[in-house]
Formats: sequence, C-alpha cells, structure tokens
Amino acid sequence: MIPNKPDHPFVYWATYSYIGGEMLKAGATVYIYQKGFLHAKMIVVDNKIASVGTANIDVRSFRLNFEVNAFLYNETLAEILVDEFKKDMEDVTQLTYSLYQQRSTWIRFKESIARLISPIL
Repeated sequence: MIPNKPDHPFVYWATYSYIGGEMLKAGATVYIYQKGFLHAKMIVVDNKIASVGTANIDVRSFRLNFEVNAFLYNETLAEILVDEFKKDMEDVTQLTYSLYQQRSTWIRFKESIARLISPIL
C-alpha cells in the first residue's frame, strides 16, 4: 500500500519507478491509498508480533535519518494493527501493470530522473 498523495515529489516518482519497473512485473500486488498520505510502515507476523514505525528497511533510514520502529510482542496490539490495516484497505485502488504502463512520457521522464538520484533521497 502506497499513498496517492506524495510528501516529496522526487521520492514519489522514484517509488513508482521501482514499483512498476520490478514489483508489478514480478507479480506483486500494489494498492494506492486514496484518503491521504501514509508514512508509517507496518508488518504483522502470525497476528502475534508486529513492527510499526517510520523506518524504511535501508541503511539510510537506520543510520542517517534516525528513523525508528516499535517492535510489539503483544497479540492484542498486533490484532489492532491488522484491523487498522483492513480499514485502510477500504480506501485503496489496485495499481496494475497495464494501468502503470498508461502513464505519460512526462511522468516516465520524471520517474527516470528520480530513480537516478534515489540513493540520496
């Protein structure tokens, strides 16, 4: 699930370049959240363990940006997060590979430039 509204245009375009370029081709299912901007990242394992926070899973987030996630070993909290995710899923549209291919040449250009500078974003 990715936001429809960006917080930073270059990050947004870089994100789309990776999603469409590799993830959708590989068969990933991608949803676009329509109701605003989401920055939190969340994972729930077996409805028992969860991680939620702002950190991307990369060196930049962990060492340079000092972003943080909370790891929760609590079944009740994990279930609450799953319920919140299900609510968010009510406000998404699926991004398909064919839909991604329909974007304009100008958008493709912006994605290419953003992808080049993505290591410093």
